[in-house]
Amino acid sequence: LELMKRLEGEVLEALASLSPQGRFAGYDLKTIDPSQFLGLEVNPRAAAIAELVLWIGFLQWHFRTRGGVPNEPILKDFKTIKVGDAVLAWSARELARDERGKPLERMDSDGNRVEVWRYANPKRPEWPEADYIVGNPPFVGGWMLRGRLGDDYTQALWAAHPHMPESADFVMYWWDRAAELLTRKATRLKIFGFVTTNSINQSLQRRVMEKYLNAKEPVSVVMAIPDHPWTKATRDAASVRIAMTVAVAGKIEGRLFQLSRESALETDSPIIECKELFGYINSDLTVGVDVTKALGLQANTGVCSPGVKPHGTGFIIQQSEAEFLGLGKRPGIEKHIRHYRHGRDLMGTPRGAMAIDLFGLSAEDVRKKFPEIYQHILTTVKPDRDVNARLYRRENWWLFGENNPSFRKALANLPRYIVTVTTAKHRIFEFLDASILPDDALICLASDDAKFLGILSSRCHVVWARANSASLGVYIGDVRYRKSRTFDPFPFPDTSEPLKASIRTTAEELDALRKRCQAENPGLTLTQIYNVLEKLRAGEPLNEADEAIKTKGLVLIVKELHDRLDSLVAQAYGWPADLPDEEILTHLVALNAERAQEEKRGLIRWLRPDYQRARAGIADSQAIAEADAQLVAPLVVEAGKVQKPVFPANDLERGLAVFAALMAASKPLDAKAIAATFRQGAKVEPAITRILLAMARLAQIHTTGNKAFALRRAA
Repeated sequence: LELMKRLEGEVLEALASLSPQGRFAGYDLKTIDPSQFLGLEVNPRAAAIAELVLWIGFLQWHFRTRGGVPNEPILKDFKTIKVGDAVLAWSARELARDERGKPLERMDSDGNRVEVWRYANPKRPEWPEADYIVGNPPFVGGWMLRGRLGDDYTQALWAAHPHMPESADFVMYWWDRAAELLTRKATRLKIFGFVTTNSINQSLQRRVMEKYLNAKEPVSVVMAIPDHPWTKATRDAASVRIAMTVAVAGKIEGRLFQLSRESALETDSPIIECKELFGYINSDLTVGVDVTKALGLQANTGVCSPGVKPHGTGFIIQQSEAEFLGLGKRPGIEKHIRHYRHGRDLMGTPRGAMAIDLFGLSAEDVRKKFPEIYQHILTTVKPDRDVNARLYRRENWWLFGENNPSFRKALANLPRYIVTVTTAKHRIFEFLDASILPDDALICLASDDAKFLGILSSRCHVVWARANSASLGVYIGDVRYRKSRTFDPFPFPDTSEPLKASIRTTAEELDALRKRCQAENPGLTLTQIYNVLEKLRAGEPLNEADEAIKTKGLVLIVKELHDRLDSLVAQAYGWPADLPDEEILTHLVALNAERAQEEKRGLIRWLRPDYQRARAGIADSQAIAEADAQLVAPLVVEAGKVQKPVFPANDLERGLAVFAALMAASKPLDAKAIAATFRQGAKVEPAITRILLAMARLAQIHTTGNKAFALRRAA
């Protein structure tokens, strides 16, 4: 209101300057007042306060600029702030009661007891007609809807919005409705903007936006800030991050603001600096090539995963505690008390932590073989597990909350594996010894091949990772490596053996050099080494501390090895070494599409062929020979017919195969039609039916009748 009154004042001053003789004096000029500010507020008290605050602001402006008493009546009951739920309406709402008539209660996510309501005939509410919509909807993640809003409200919300992914964040229901209003033919709405969670550019939220951005009559994001601190929100303001988006109808280029510096967030004068980019803004809130179009590749499945989640502080111990609990005196205990690493251990100073990993043992096994450990877990873990909401964790209190058994199989018989920290400023990959247990703050690749270490450490992958990452860290520049969006769709180069050998040699040297420098200089961290490397690449001057790190960390050699890897990997792709970042992304998205088409024909460039083929059910020699033949001749034509692919035996591979069939289709398919695209035909129809039902429940596909089609095609 104040901004609009300020704009009104500028207009009146301009009119006065254009007409010193008062030519406009007789005109009935429309002025700004509270009647033009509409609102929806679920809390009646808050709605009344909001309308009162508008009037207070209006009267303050009047007294500051005009003086005197306003015309009677001073306050007008416009009732422009309506009491109501912005995303859910119903014909009736009543308290849920038990068989004795007593109102039912539930525990909300904060531990408070709240009443349970039932909603009849849920639907979307009407919004008042307006020229502009702005809002700051409630920040409730999709996974928190039931806990925060209750089962009945959540079910009613989903019923009223059947087109929405059930896992979408709550704020996206506002974004969806505003975008729908914007695309109506007779709409008054010109533009809308929302403050949302900064997860708006992640996959489930992007589906909501993509529906409108890619429509025949599209909506465009014309201003976006993907990641911004919510200043003074908490003691640690930087821990709350938001995004801002503004949208209009039509295909229009926009302005994207990327944070470059932030400080003093806890003060009344925070410093926020951004760089501004222009162009069409994609659904992941980037400008340029749309990396969200890249699809997950079968070649990358089954070998990459986060580590384990203990869910119990008692599992993590120090060396001295390990000895007290039997390490060194109880036979076989060394398999279950293991060195443990999380993100800060790798990027900062290692804690020397160990983990009690009892995977594969029953509680009775632990009690008999390792009584000290049994009593320790009984004391430090079981009390919290007894009240855990998940049945598995209550019943299996001596085991980690997430044991990741499938990835343990992938690590079996490997001497080492590759890791990167999930959220970090610098995207660094390194080898860890197989005896070390990874925390879920690490993304792990089950391979001991330095070729992959070199490719992942190269500029080609780092540029890809940054483009597909989410800024979720506490510090500016921290980004989150998302396996599903970064690793799964990444097309690794397929090159000659001599070039692979060169990449391996360079990657081995880089990994060994960094480890040796840290071993010889206790306290030297990878973050310090790469901070200095970043300054060297940017041509920034080094201070005294930087010079010391450059010397201890042999940073010039680290830089030389990275430059060599960048050149070798670019050569492996067949690209110039100095290719700009945008062109790297363009080439990788195109290569991903090419690989996805190959995989539909059965040509899969496995990262670990023997392991992945066995995992996918391709274990016999004849099937392997057939798969190898696909590499030479992607399309095998017999009697004028294209050879159909084999329907995989592994559940994950089956899901990918079904989704690929839907993506390739020009119309919705039922289970019978999809089964016909595989060699086994009708034999696999029941399995495909189960997969389609699961995908529909997870909102991965749309359904119409008994047929299904992929969400991306629907968009």
